[in-house]
Amino acid sequence: MMRNNKSTIGISVFAVSFLSFVLFLSFVVWPGTGVSAAVAPNLSLPVPFTSQAPLAEWKDKRQQDGCEEAAALMAWAWVKGEKKFTKQEWRDKIIKLADWEKQKYGESRDVALADMAKWIFKDYFSYDKVTVKPVKSAADILRELEKGNIVLTPMNGQALKNPYFTPPGPERHMILVKGYDYKTRQFITNDPGTRRGENYRYSEKVLFGAIRSYQTGSHLPFGKLKKEMIVVEK
Repeated sequence: MMRNNKSTIGISVFAVSFLSFVLFLSFVVWPGTGVSAAVAPNLSLPVPFTSQAPLAEWKDKRQQDGCEEAAALMAWAWVKGEKKFTKQEWRDKIIKLADWEKQKYGESRDVALADMAKWIFKDYFSYDKVTVKPVKSAADILRELEKGNIVLTPMNGQALKNPYFTPPGPERHMILVKGYDYKTRQFITNDPGTRRGENYRYSEKVLFGAIRSYQTGSHLPFGKLKKEMIVVEK
């Protein structure tokens, strides 16, 4: 009888210890985020997707260099609550925006963040709820997502090492960040550089490491390394 009592006590102690461990896990906070891992395993905002060349017309320079236009148009569709367009409709929107930029501002190829905010969002869309902010760590991006905002980041596309890019990938690229997986510590993006870019995931290390601002123009030299983002609010 004594042996059975000891076994029962041992099982009870194990059960209490295991329950305590589970409760502890429920309060674990991911470093730098302030978010419990048990609260939200996945954060993803409903942003519609397009590639920058929806009909694979990559020889068209407006689409070949259209990552900024595609990213901005996806963000604008999210702001307006628009769910889906056909590939032809996305194509027409990208070309119309690129032609407008060229006519009004003289450039539509590589477009810097400040010019995206001013030209595309504030002028073309007549929308002011956008801000250019510095990115000091991946946590800066995550905080904006947790507020319900989306983020556009200029990238060294080659550092992303996306297997669907034509090697070696674009030196200047723009992506839209719309979510985060707390379990895998990956950012969820709409990457217009590939038709497979919807919900494409990059580890926080890769994404943060690849952020690099560039100048407006056509493949102009990079200046001092700056990591910035456009925050788009609803």
